[in-house]
Amino acid sequence: MTEAPARPSSPPDVARWPGLHVVPTGSRARVSARIARRLFTAAVERLDVTVHVEGRTIGKGGPEMTVHQPEELWARLGRHQLIGFGEAYLTGAWDAEDLGGFLTVLAAEMADLVPKPLQALRALVVKRPPSTQRSSKDNSRNNIAHHYDLSNDLFRLFLDETLSYSAALWDTTVSTVPDTLNGRPSQRLQAAPPGTVATDSLAEASARKIERLLDAAGVGEGSRVLEIGSGWGELAIRAARRGATVRTITLSSEQLVLAEERIAAAGFSDRIEVVLQDYRDLEVPPGTEGYDAVVSVEMIEAVGHEFWQTYFETIDKVLAPGGRVAIQAITMPHDRMLATRNTYTWIHKYIFPGGLLPSVEVIDEITRDHTRLRLVERFQFGTHYAETLRLWDEAFLDRSEEVLALGFDEVFLRMWHFYLEYSRAGFASGYIDDYQLLLQRD
Repeated sequence: MTEAPARPSSPPDVARWPGLHVVPTGSRARVSARIARRLFTAAVERLDVTVHVEGRTIGKGGPEMTVHQPEELWARLGRHQLIGFGEAYLTGAWDAEDLGGFLTVLAAEMADLVPKPLQALRALVVKRPPSTQRSSKDNSRNNIAHHYDLSNDLFRLFLDETLSYSAALWDTTVSTVPDTLNGRPSQRLQAAPPGTVATDSLAEASARKIERLLDAAGVGEGSRVLEIGSGWGELAIRAARRGATVRTITLSSEQLVLAEERIAAAGFSDRIEVVLQDYRDLEVPPGTEGYDAVVSVEMIEAVGHEFWQTYFETIDKVLAPGGRVAIQAITMPHDRMLATRNTYTWIHKYIFPGGLLPSVEVIDEITRDHTRLRLVERFQFGTHYAETLRLWDEAFLDRSEEVLALGFDEVFLRMWHFYLEYSRAGFASGYIDDYQLLLQRD
């Protein structure tokens, strides 16, 4: 196992990490810390983990967690719940050698970590997302820049040569799973879990994911393609290689620059236009009936639940008759989405401001109620994301010295490691999933 980042050698830099150096104090903090300690201990004692804290070991045995600063952990957990739990990791108050394994156990029990009677008080305790992170046109550019404009060189350190920043597809073996969606028979395809040791390279698996999405969208010679969320240009390049013309939009200025460089190097500048544009400003191209295919890879997570209807109405507006929509989306169960959609999380604060994972059910409901689009196929491959994230994190840790050389600090190393392993735990436990969704006009 690649060595995890060491505990920070100094307190968090106040300018880079405002507020992180502050451990909650005062009478309210002391009361909430005592409650957090009791709830944490009660939860851990019934989980398959091993936690070393306050001179004793608790848990039923499994991935280990060592608490170095228990009073800090209880204080942060009590006042800021899961945000505080993650922040206590950033400061070094606790560690886990197998962070992903430890978090996977927690993720599998996420809905029941807090006793049921106390869950009714959730709305009184958890923080709501700040209005400045709402994914409106005024805020979306800053939300995207917070993550995607960090540094192209950073992403190059841990992504494969395709620069695909989404789940790879490790195997083409698929089964059809009997299922219903909102009470109707539904077509759901499920990818076989990736092997313990991947037989493909990450780049090959990333390319397979893109090609499958383009196949689903029917992209070929002469297709007019709209991509929402450019990434670093790989999907657009592969669509152009099939003979399509592509308009790809992004809100990341860093991604736009590198995507244009890669598109030019591939020889497709005449076929691909990269535009800094909000999806809400999309219109039907002049002289056409619309786009033959609309594709988007893991961008819907940034839209925000208040704007899902607008997002799909816009796609419906710009799609040509007979066109197809192929979207790759990270999803969560419908009941968990409803329960957490107004919750401010560690991921919102540190990684993806303004986002929310949709459920497949809500996508189906919105498109049926407000558009002419109908969800006709679901391809499920969330377990493949767990493997993808494992490889990303391994590459990131292997190149941690280069990350520091880019100007990032020790706290950032721990934050990014926590983010990648926190995400991997979600997919490995089944708490979140990944789908390629195909929609057509009714």
